Amino acid sequence: MNIYQILAICGMLSPIIYTTMWTIGGRLQQDYSHIKNDISSLFAVGAPNKLLMQIFIITSSVLLFLFYLGLHKGLNDGGSIIGPYLFILASILGILIAFLFPLDEDGKIVTWRGKMHLILVIAMGILTIAGMIALWLRLNSLTSWSTFATYSLVSAVIALILMIISSLFIKGNYRGLLERIAVTPFQLFYFFLPLMILLHN
Repeated sequence: MNIYQILAICGMLSPIIYTTMWTIGGRLQQDYSHIKNDISSLFAVGAPNKLLMQIFIITSSVLLFLFYLGLHKGLNDGGSIIGPYLFILASILGILIAFLFPLDEDGKIVTWRGKMHLILVIAMGILTIAGMIALWLRLNSLTSWSTFATYSLVSAVIALILMIISSLFIKGNYRGLLERIAVTPFQLFYFFLPLMILLHN
C-alpha cells in the first residue's frame, strides 16, 4: 500500500465520521430534531455534547485535508492543479469552522463568530463545487476517468441547486432536513473520489 492509498482511506473515512457525528449527536441531545435543527447546532456554543461533536468534526475535516494534500499526485495524470488546490482551500475552511467558528447558542447566528460560521460554510461549499467542476475539466478526456468526471460535474450541479434551496429556507422548520439533503452530494463525493484514487493506485 502506497502513501496515496493511505491518504485515500483517510478521505473515505471523513464522510463516514461526519455522518456518524450528526447521527450520534442527534440521539444524545434530548431536544434535538434532525428535521428542525441543523448539523452545526450540535457543536454550537453551549451545546450539551459540544466537545465530543467537535472531536468528530475536527477529525473528519483533518482527514479530508490530508487526502486533498495528495490528490494532485494521486491522480497521476499530469493535469491541472487547480481542482486539488480548491479542495485544499475548502478543507482548510472546514478546519477553521470546526476549531474557531461554531454557531452561537441554540444554533443561532448573532455574534460575529456565528456570522463567520455561515460565511465560511458558504465559501467552503462554493470552493468545493468549483473544485468539482475543475476536476471534471481535468479528467473528462481520460478514458479511465471519464465516468467519474461526469459524476463530478453532476455532483457540482446538484450540490449548487441544493445549497441554494437550503439557504432560502435557513430559518424554516425544515432547516435540518434540507441541510442534510444538501450535504449529501458533498459527502458522497468525499467518499467516491478517494475510493477512485485508492483503486487507481
